[in-house]
Amino acid sequence: MTTPAGSATNRRSFLSLLGLGAAATAGGGLLGGCGEKATRGGATQNLDELSALMPAQGRLPAGIPKPDVRSIRPVADGYTTYPASLADAVTTKPGTSGRVIRAMTPVWGPTPPSGSNNAYLVAVNAELGTPVEFSVQDGNTYAEKLGAVLGARDVPDLLCVPGWEVNKLPRFSDAVAALFEDLTPHLKGGAVAAYPMLATLPTGAWRKSAWNERLMAVPNPTDNPFPFALFSRRDLLTKTGQQAPSTIDELMSVGKAVTDPGKGVWAFDDIFAMVQMFHKVPGSKEGWRLGPDGAPQFKYETDEFRAAAEFMAKVYQAKLVHPDIVASKGADSKQLLQSGKILFKQDGIGMWQPMQAEQQQITPDFDVQPVPMFSAVGGDPLCWKTDDPISYTFVKKGLGKARVQELLRVINWCSAPFGTEEWTMREFGVEGKHYTKKPQGPVKTELGFKEIQNQYFFISGRSPVVPPFPQTPNYVTDLLRYANTTVKYLEADPWEGMKLEMPARYKANAQPFVDKMTDVVRGRRPLSDLDAIVKEWRSAGGDEARDLLAKALSDAGR
Repeated sequence: MTTPAGSATNRRSFLSLLGLGAAATAGGGLLGGCGEKATRGGATQNLDELSALMPAQGRLPAGIPKPDVRSIRPVADGYTTYPASLADAVTTKPGTSGRVIRAMTPVWGPTPPSGSNNAYLVAVNAELGTPVEFSVQDGNTYAEKLGAVLGARDVPDLLCVPGWEVNKLPRFSDAVAALFEDLTPHLKGGAVAAYPMLATLPTGAWRKSAWNERLMAVPNPTDNPFPFALFSRRDLLTKTGQQAPSTIDELMSVGKAVTDPGKGVWAFDDIFAMVQMFHKVPGSKEGWRLGPDGAPQFKYETDEFRAAAEFMAKVYQAKLVHPDIVASKGADSKQLLQSGKILFKQDGIGMWQPMQAEQQQITPDFDVQPVPMFSAVGGDPLCWKTDDPISYTFVKKGLGKARVQELLRVINWCSAPFGTEEWTMREFGVEGKHYTKKPQGPVKTELGFKEIQNQYFFISGRSPVVPPFPQTPNYVTDLLRYANTTVKYLEADPWEGMKLEMPARYKANAQPFVDKMTDVVRGRRPLSDLDAIVKEWRSAGGDEARDLLAKALSDAGR
């Protein structure tokens, strides 16, 4: 799963959604549910106080083997071999009504065929006993689509909201209360036993699924805490006599060495998030830390961010970024990496295995690998941390008890863990059509790659592990070597254990200021504008967010 940036959702659409006008937001707007402490339009929720809401922890289905590789938490354990036999986790069809289930999910890459034109969907729907019709939306613009759907109150039966988008949506807790079903009665405590696969999900992920002190979504827990890695085409670096950089100066020099516009090759896509990490720019709660005086400090206000911006501006000035990236937010940087038009790409860990598996069929020596973390300023590296679920599945409000239970049974089927028949079908489809069964496990066919684009994954939860893939036998070992090395550099979060609903004005203005900083590093505005932009950011909601963060710590006695 990747985590690309999306545009902020329009604030007015949320006010319309809730039937509110400007007067309703005066003095900080509506507050969340009881137990939330609001500060000038935002709210905090102490997740430690939600233990009574949590689903009772269940056991994995019988017959699932123990992992082959134990990892350092919060990295998930890994399997290097595929089970010789699979458990049958769900013995009855979850669907009973035969009514179509509408679902909206993101996709990064080509849009798969829909409906009866997709044999994978037909097969899984037959197992479910009721059809799921997917509205598959471009992941790069998913935030805009979410805004339109929520603003129009036209939510599907099941809606996938990626974890990183939650932080961009103004007044999201109000939208959740207005549009989505309260799942607490269905999942709290022993009630979750009706959905045994959901009972295996980690409690930490369930805690993040509470809004307004109610369980409002099913989480899809992450298997690693890294929002980004810097990937390189190691095969092409080797051919050019280069290797992965281990310092910031080497990043620049290798970038210059491999860039050859005459051959249509450039070094990078937009790697600014990684450059920020290399310079130890703070990343907690989207860029906050405690400054030397103990007060919350945002990354734009730090010397580290200025140094990162100056470096990135030099990268753009040297024309080391592919011109399609410079000119457009929508350039397909995955395709550029796959075709060798760029040699370095910033992306989520989830990009790695699918790209390697698919592209090595076309280019046998294709080899994409993450660059080990390093520090541009001395000392240990710093890596941003995100332990939020990959995504949340929300159920449309007002469908009635029987329909909600049916939808939860479908989500339960989709959430079967690795080692089950259900997981294998969700990931690989139909044997002989979407995959071939090898001694090492299932191997996707060309049709499998075409038709399977995580549709059911994005309406599921899961017990996170790193599974084996026969097409990439070294992947699990390579990933866990990188992860277990990098995990010790994770940034400490002063607001750990708190769920923050940042002020609406701050959220609504977040993307415009990202765009302003993008203009600076890409040379469309001078670096000397940084101070003025920071001053503008503070008055456009930044100081409100600071007050909320400070009050949250004070209320928690930290």
